[in-house]
Amino acid sequence: MYPGDYVNIRVYNCLPESTSVHWHGLDVPNIMDGVPDVQASPAIKPGCYFDYHFRIINPPGTHMYHAHHNTAKQEMLGLAGGLIILDPNSDCLPVDRDYSLIIQEFAVIGLEHGMVKLGTYNINPLSDDLNFFTINGRSFPYTSPLEVNRGELIRVRLANPGDQVHPIHLHGHHFSIVASDGNSIHPCSRLRKNTIPVASGETFDLEFAADNPGVWPLHCHIPHHMSNNHMKQTGGMFTTVMYID
Repeated sequence: MYPGDYVNIRVYNCLPESTSVHWHGLDVPNIMDGVPDVQASPAIKPGCYFDYHFRIINPPGTHMYHAHHNTAKQEMLGLAGGLIILDPNSDCLPVDRDYSLIIQEFAVIGLEHGMVKLGTYNINPLSDDLNFFTINGRSFPYTSPLEVNRGELIRVRLANPGDQVHPIHLHGHHFSIVASDGNSIHPCSRLRKNTIPVASGETFDLEFAADNPGVWPLHCHIPHHMSNNHMKQTGGMFTTVMYID
């Protein structure tokens, strides 16, 4: 979607309970905001649907959407995702690759502390004993690497719809913070860093020059968060920047 677009998004509720969708960071009409506990925006009953329709009045940038009814349960079960307003002048921008990373955490039950093994496990969304940490719904080594070529300019969009702060650290490079919560930052005000704390509800757009070939970790710097329930092996909220040329 682009600034000025009129959008209609039909949300079907296949859950056994009511739900809603909040367009996090978008300036939408009140009835489309998706918080039925305090607004006229409706709760979508099981088996029903609701059409969210609004005009995009925000500038290009990175945003999110997530459940906002029975939020503690539904959002901590993973009902969230990224939403990007595109720049109509993107052909004029120098970015060669554009990656979007949703960072989340879950309380997986059925595993003893210090154990990770193949299987199917339930999630307890009301527990604060969070032991699995993900990027785009996967934990390392099953996360997708960010492939780059030497000489390219890379954009990484970080979005945190979850519960905890995650200091995201990039090895071998420094990046510029070019946008925050979907709002561009003037070049004179941009910070150059290698680690950025991404709090719950925040989004950041980072850009870096791919000028140091190799395989470089990109991960949450909290030790537990890059090991998951195992607490020994590398895992969790961890991926790599991988040079392919």
